[in-house]
Amino acid sequence: MKSLILGALAFVCFSSAASALQLEPYKDDLFAYPGILKTGDGGDYIVVDYNEMRDINGRDTVPERRVKDSYVSLQPKRSQKDLVVTTENGAVKVMAVGKLDPGASIITIYLHGQGGNRQQGMNDFTFGGNFNRLKNLMDRNGGLYLTPDFSDFEDKGESEIAGLIDYFKSQSPRAKLFVACGSMGGSLCWRLAQDAQTSKDISGLIILGSLWDEKFIGSAPFKRRIPVFFGHGSRDPVFAIDKQEAFYQKIRATSKGYPARFHRFESGNHGTPIRMTDWRGVINWMLSVSP
Repeated sequence: MKSLILGALAFVCFSSAASALQLEPYKDDLFAYPGILKTGDGGDYIVVDYNEMRDINGRDTVPERRVKDSYVSLQPKRSQKDLVVTTENGAVKVMAVGKLDPGASIITIYLHGQGGNRQQGMNDFTFGGNFNRLKNLMDRNGGLYLTPDFSDFEDKGESEIAGLIDYFKSQSPRAKLFVACGSMGGSLCWRLAQDAQTSKDISGLIILGSLWDEKFIGSAPFKRRIPVFFGHGSRDPVFAIDKQEAFYQKIRATSKGYPARFHRFESGNHGTPIRMTDWRGVINWMLSVSP
C-alpha cells in the first residue's frame, strides 16, 4: 500500500511539474519584438513594428544568409543528429536536437514549405538566427526539436509526419507536442488536425506565413481547444493576410475565449514570421493554455 501511495504522489508531482513547465529565458533581449504598434483582443492580437533595414540588414552580417554571431550559440550541435526513423508509414529522414531519450519535457516539430527540406529548420544562421534560438530553447529545457523531410503536402506527407509523431510521443507520452508549419507546410498542420488519431497527440499549432482551413473549426482538436498561433507579414504576396486575419477572428467568434493569437508583422513579407516570431513567448503561452 505504501508503495502505491508513493507512486501516486510521484505521478501527481510529475503532472504538476509538466503543467507548470515554462521555457527559461534565452537571448530574450536580442529576439524581443522591436516595437508594438497596436494591440487588440486582450493582447492576443498585436501589430509588430518591422523594418527590413533594421531587422535584416542591421541584424545580419550577410543579409538573409548569415546572422551576427551574437544571436547564435552552437551548444545544441552536441546533441544534433540526422536520423532515419522507421514508422508504420515508412522511413522518415529527420534532424533532431535535444533529448532523444524517453522523457522529453516538450516536443516541437517544424514542417518546411515548398522547396524546403529538413535542413531549413536546423540552419543556425539564416532567418536572423531564429531557428538557432528554437534549438537552444529545446536543448536547454530538456525538450526535443525535430525537422523532418516528407514526400509531399498531401496524403503521403501527412502519413509520414503522423508516423513520426506517433513514434516520438510513444517515447515521451507526457510531453506536450507542438507542430509549427511554415508557408505551404501549413497544409500538413491542418491535415494532421483532421486525423482522428494523430490530432490527439497535438497540443498546439504554430502557423507561420501560411494558409487557413475552415474545416478546423468544429474539429476534434478545436473542441479540445488546442491553442493556435498565427504569424503573418502584412505584405505577404503568397497568402493574403486579410484572409488569415478573418480566419483567426472566425475561430474566436465561434468559440468564446478560444486560445488563438495573431501577430501581424507590419510591412513584413512572406518569410518574415519565421525570422521574427518570438518562439519562447509563443511556446510558453501554449504551455500555459494547452489541454
